[in-house]
Amino acid sequence: METAAKDFLIKLLETPSPSGYEKPIQDVVRAYVRQFADQVATDVHGNVIAVKHPHAKLRVMLAGHCDQIGMLISHYHDNGFLHAQTIGGWDAQQLIGQRMVIWTARGPIPAVISRKPIHLLTDEERRQVVKLEDLWLDIGAKNKEEARELVRIGDPVTLQLGFQEMRNGLANAPAMDNKCGLWVVIEALRRAAARDLKVALYAVSTVAEEIGLRGAQTSAFGIDPHVGIAVDVTHATDCPTIDKRQHGDVSLGSGPVIVRGPNMNPHVVERLIAQAQKLEIPHQLTASGKAQPNDSNALQINRAGVATGLVSIPNRYMHSAVEMISLDDIDRAADLLAEFACSLRGDEDFTP
Repeated sequence: METAAKDFLIKLLETPSPSGYEKPIQDVVRAYVRQFADQVATDVHGNVIAVKHPHAKLRVMLAGHCDQIGMLISHYHDNGFLHAQTIGGWDAQQLIGQRMVIWTARGPIPAVISRKPIHLLTDEERRQVVKLEDLWLDIGAKNKEEARELVRIGDPVTLQLGFQEMRNGLANAPAMDNKCGLWVVIEALRRAAARDLKVALYAVSTVAEEIGLRGAQTSAFGIDPHVGIAVDVTHATDCPTIDKRQHGDVSLGSGPVIVRGPNMNPHVVERLIAQAQKLEIPHQLTASGKAQPNDSNALQINRAGVATGLVSIPNRYMHSAVEMISLDDIDRAADLLAEFACSLRGDEDFTP
């Protein structure tokens, strides 16, 4: 992975982007893609749309959502503690004892989220799964008035952000879901832009995926692509307790995952596989018999229909503070999508 590309990934991971509050990360995306895109635009929903060769006949859209799960301040406690709603799908167990950040108009405010200590839990409480309503945020405020001076109702909250590189080319960070997928679509555009590209290639940083695939729906309607490929994370099953019979055999470092199933156009899938084989890109296959809970779902049923594919990045510990991916997997995914786009002549028929 090139140094500039890796720096861009780290910048994405260090920038907050809870659903509904994506502007900071979209500013980072805009600044980066202007170096190689022919046009960069932001729609009214907040999606950042970068394109190379916008006037070509065949339109190909790559979608990577920029939003992460988070929280939203909803209540002041009389003693200065704060309560929050969730944005996206949280497991409350993952939040206990975490360092958090509240993103206010005045700047970030550090917080911790916790519950009463184990020493004070009753026997019954120890046997129960913690509930979100039993957790609170502590910013060190003396009282409700001080908390209200610093934090407004509706301010977003994230886990403390950062990037940690590990052995064997692995790395962990909050919000690898889906900033690593966003990185892939932007990098694929950059790599394809330097080659003999014959189609209009759009890379879209979509918003609000975690609350209902909303950004992909609106951006795809505006672009009206013929082909759409979403890039998102998928569950790695190379750790204990996960049933590979149900969730597939997916490992970190074994390459991007190409998904087969009714949500996918068979011609797009086979072309992705063929390009991976041509370049000897390690890749994995998984199957899914239902509509996907990611941007590929919205892409497939846009307008009169889009020839859709899904390239997934193996991710351990999804929706946690330590989401883990392989840097090689995302680098290979960017190469795969760039090769896919450059392999198109512009007159292909993707009708099944």
